[in-house]
This record gives sequence, structure tokens and C-alpha cells, in this order.
Amino acid sequence: MDQLTISQVARQIRLRPSAIRYYERIGLLPPAQRLSGQRRYDRTVLYRLAIIRCARQLGFTLSEIRHLIFGFRDSTRASERWRPLSQRKLAELDQLMDGIKAVRGLLKKLLRKCRCDTLDQCGKAIFQNMNRDRVARPLVAGPRHRQDAAGRHTGMGTGGDLGLPDRHFARSGPRAEDR
Repeated sequence: MDQLTISQVARQIRLRPSAIRYYERIGLLPPAQRLSGQRRYDRTVLYRLAIIRCARQLGFTLSEIRHLIFGFRDSTRASERWRPLSQRKLAELDQLMDGIKAVRGLLKKLLRKCRCDTLDQCGKAIFQNMNRDRVARPLVAGPRHRQDAAGRHTGMGTGGDLGLPDRHFARSGPRAEDR
């Protein structure tokens, strides 16, 4: 079987040689054979790297990829390996989309209703609202989500997450750009 250099592998799979060495170092790739000190790979490394590259593009972490490759018995079908990881990733994406929708709604509300004349007015209103709540809340949902006192996930918050009280939006008079 033809042996490929790291440069040949990198060109064919469209990764940098440093990424290939890294994947080898952390155990996602088997150690390469050496010929005069140079790494030599058989063609099957292209298939493993294609899986790794695809999984990374889909947002899988290196830990999840390690589980995909090594977390099952050798006899486990590929589809059975992808299924649980894909289901978890879809659930994460759903949560991210909820967070994005909430942020999008807040930005639209800000565009529609902010009547502050200066950034200092906005900053003052945000600051006063932050001090009133005394709880720092993330704007975008991450791996950890807010929970209520009973431990239930509460999802994304509202304008309060930005420190923007509704009264902040209720200033009377037209905005400068509306005049």
C-alpha cells in the first residue's frame, strides 16, 4: 500500500500538517510509521481525518469525537455511533437557537423603543437596573442555563438580562432619527 507523507495527507484532506500532528498526539489518529524520521501514513488515515474534519465542522468537540471513535465496541455500526452524539448536538443547537431568538427579540425591541438621547442615559438606566437585580445573568445561553429555585431550567431571560428596564424604553418624544 502507498505510504503518504504528512504534506500529502494535509493537501488531500485540506488540513494543516500541525493539525494532523496534533490529532496524532492526542490519540485521535494512530501513531504514524516513520521512514528516515518522517511520518508516513497509509490511506486509511484520510478516512479517519475525514470523520474528524466533518465532526468538527458540525460543532462536535474533540472529546465528543474521541467518544465517537473509541467510545463504542468495534462492532458498533457507524450509524449507531453518530445517533446519540447527533441527538445531543441537535438539543444543544435548539437551546442556542432559543438564545439567539431571545437576543434577536431584545435587539429589535431596543431598535423600536429606545428613546435615550445619550449613551450616558442608556448606561445609567442599565446600571440602575443591574443594581436593582443584583444577579448577573448571561445574555446568551451557554452550556449552563439558569434554573429557578426548584431547579427547573428557565431558559433565556428578557430585557432584564441586558439591564434594560421597560421604563428605559418608554421615554416620551421622538428619537432623533424619527425627526
